[in-house]
Amino acid sequence: MTIRTLIVDDEPLARQRLQRFLEPASDIQLLPECGDGKAAVAAIQEHEPDLVFLDVQMPHLNGFEVLSTVGVERIPVVIFVTAFDAFALQAFEAQALDYLLKPFGQGRVQQALERARTFLEGNAKQSFKDHLAGLLRTTEASGHAARVLVRNGNRMLVVGPAEIDWVEAYGDYVRLHVGQQSHLLRSTLTDMEQRLRPEGFARIHRSRLVNLERIKEFITVSPTELLVVLKNDVRLNASPTFLRDLQRRLGADA
Repeated sequence: MTIRTLIVDDEPLARQRLQRFLEPASDIQLLPECGDGKAAVAAIQEHEPDLVFLDVQMPHLNGFEVLSTVGVERIPVVIFVTAFDAFALQAFEAQALDYLLKPFGQGRVQQALERARTFLEGNAKQSFKDHLAGLLRTTEASGHAARVLVRNGNRMLVVGPAEIDWVEAYGDYVRLHVGQQSHLLRSTLTDMEQRLRPEGFARIHRSRLVNLERIKEFITVSPTELLVVLKNDVRLNASPTFLRDLQRRLGADA
C-alpha cells in the first residue's frame, strides 16, 4: 500500500527534518510540502493525501482551522506537530490521536507512522473521523485559538488575551507585552490581529496592536503625531489611519 503523505509546517527546518525521516519508508509517497494553512487546504483538496503531518501553530490558518475549513469528512489521517501547545496535547490524548512534539526524533516519527498505518490498513477510519470531530468541538469550546503559549526558559507559559497589554511586530516574530514582562512568539502581526481582535484588540500602527481595556487616554502631539497612553503609562505612537478605526470601536462600545 502506498501512503500519499503531505507535510505542513511553516518552519522550513521542521519540514526538512520530517522529510528526511520519512524518505526511507518504502510505502511513503511524499507530496509537495506546504508552508502555511491556506496552502495546506488547497493541497488537501487537490491531492487528497492519505496522511498529513499538520503543524498546529501557523500564520493565517492554524492546524485546527485547516481541519475546519476542509471538513472532517474530507480530512485524511492526521498526525499533529506542535512545539509546546499544552492544550493541544491534552486534547490529542483525550481523543486518542497522535502527535509529534518538537523537537522530535526519528524513533518518535516512526512510532506515529506505524499508528497511521494501522488506521489506514484497518477499519478505523470512521472511528478516526469521530475522534477528529470531537477534537474540533473540544478546541472550539475551550477557545483554544485565543490563548497564546510562550516559552520562558524551561517553562511554557499560558497567556490569556486579557493579560496582554500590547503587541508589536519584531522581525519574523511578535513581542507580547504582559505587565513588566515581554515574550517573543514566532508569528506575524496580521495573524495575531486576527486571533486577538475578537478579544478586544485593535491595531494602532502597522507594527502595533493594543488591548482596548488597557487604554487610558489619547494625546495629539501634532496633526500627524498621536500617542496612545496605556494605564501603566506606556506611550505608543499611533497612526491616524488606524486610530480612526480604533476610536470608532471605542465609541461603539461606549
